[in-house]
Amino acid sequence: MQPIYKIMSDRKAVSVSFDSKTTLDEVNIKVEKWAERKQEELKTLKTLEDYRKNYVGNVSHELKTPIFSIQGYLLTLIEGGMYDEKINIKYLKKALSNTERLQTIVNDLEMITQLDSQKETITIEPFDVIKTIKSAIEDLEGLSMEEKIDLILNYNLTDRLVVLGDKNKIRQVIYNLLVNSIKYGKENGRTIIQISSINDEVLIEVSDNGIGIEDKHLKHIFDRFYRVDPSRSRTLGGSGLGLAIVKHIIEAHNQNINVRSTMNEGSTFGFTLKKGK
Repeated sequence: MQPIYKIMSDRKAVSVSFDSKTTLDEVNIKVEKWAERKQEELKTLKTLEDYRKNYVGNVSHELKTPIFSIQGYLLTLIEGGMYDEKINIKYLKKALSNTERLQTIVNDLEMITQLDSQKETITIEPFDVIKTIKSAIEDLEGLSMEEKIDLILNYNLTDRLVVLGDKNKIRQVIYNLLVNSIKYGKENGRTIIQISSINDEVLIEVSDNGIGIEDKHLKHIFDRFYRVDPSRSRTLGGSGLGLAIVKHIIEAHNQNINVRSTMNEGSTFGFTLKKGK
């Protein structure tokens, strides 16, 4: 029995002891349980390794696209395009646009890494959520007009509603959800931000009448770099981390975010916050 115990101890199993009274059946049971634990550990490590590989691959893919675009525009300019007034400024602007996209990806990667490691602190304090939402809507007026999407704030409450949370982080949640609704909206469509009071909480829902999300995508919608329609979302820019950041921030507030959707009818993202005074 001692060699078995030594193997199990060397592999850092949970402490298991045998003595002279231990029967063979008892040894078998303990060894089987140890083996089951090892299998679970190996399965977990394999899952984490697969996740790491996919994550690194996705980061590389997201970075390559703007980098290759920048290289192409600059190479064209160097090879004589800079003297062509029809394309020089145009290509410089396109290169600049792609550097801005790179910066967005890097900033979002940094934020999600900090949220993962809990280095990005959440400051819980009372703030006016209606004012915060209006601020996010104002910042997106240009994009919504360009994509012909109406942004509508709807609430049957007072003009001031205090909640508890990190104002800047919740503003980013609203901003990201609105950008997402614009990306997947229909021309001449609309996005409604509905605020409701439920006991000691406030429910905030962002609903659109866009293209909707298939059921097979819903369980992955908050995964990093997951795109329901890659070509469409990349055309409008973004890092592919917007909804993952939303989920991290809401969970850091000890709340949950949910989504429901119907194809060709639209989607609704909703989350709650505690009321403040």
